Amino acid sequence: MTVSAARSGKLPVLLSAAVVLAVLIGLGTWQVQRLVWKEALLANIQQRISSPPRSLSEIEAQLETTGDVDYVPVRLSGTFAHDSERFFFATWEGKTGFYVYTPFRVTDGRYVFVNRGFVPYEMKDPGTRLQGQVSGQVHVTGLARNRLDEKPGKFVPDNDVAKNIFYWKDLTAMEASANLPAESEVLPFFVDADQTPNPGGWPRGGVTMVDLPNNHLQYAVTWYGLAAALISVVGVWLNRQRAART
Repeated sequence: MTVSAARSGKLPVLLSAAVVLAVLIGLGTWQVQRLVWKEALLANIQQRISSPPRSLSEIEAQLETTGDVDYVPVRLSGTFAHDSERFFFATWEGKTGFYVYTPFRVTDGRYVFVNRGFVPYEMKDPGTRLQGQVSGQVHVTGLARNRLDEKPGKFVPDNDVAKNIFYWKDLTAMEASANLPAESEVLPFFVDADQTPNPGGWPRGGVTMVDLPNNHLQYAVTWYGLAAALISVVGVWLNRQRAART
């Protein structure tokens, strides 16, 4: 085989290897960028959670300014509309049940849906937990949560509004099905109540999960490792090609 023929035979292999190498390095770099973004996001969430509770007016001001109040502590005063509970299908500590979203009428007459916490499946009926249906003026401390504009994924079931079972937090559907007084204004965010015990122990608050997966470093090492392996394989192949010509 002539030198030119050998070179022409290696060219497609080297070009293919270069393309694959560029893809692998690009994927690794993208994961590093995602890692930086995720760590900043987690740090921001932790900073928010650790901050003092805000008033409703402060939450509204932040929402108007940034459109984001997720995980910001808030303290509210008002009364629960227990007859309008909405139920979000959930699991908690290995049990299947529901998060109880109850409209909370704040002192100015508007409503905000409060996730009071978890109840087991068999306690969906409020009659099984009457002690927890607190009446009169109460204070609620918890974390503000952004509303969702659409279903978070195609594999999430559609909400069964007729049976009052929600699989994603559709605030519009919750409001429409809650039979609140006509012309009621519902605030455009949720509140997850903190761990303050309810009478009788149910619902059990403090169910907010901040367990965001952060495997980007592992993915970056994988992609860069594959890139290094490719370089090694190509190097061995080139050495064998060189040895075969001598």
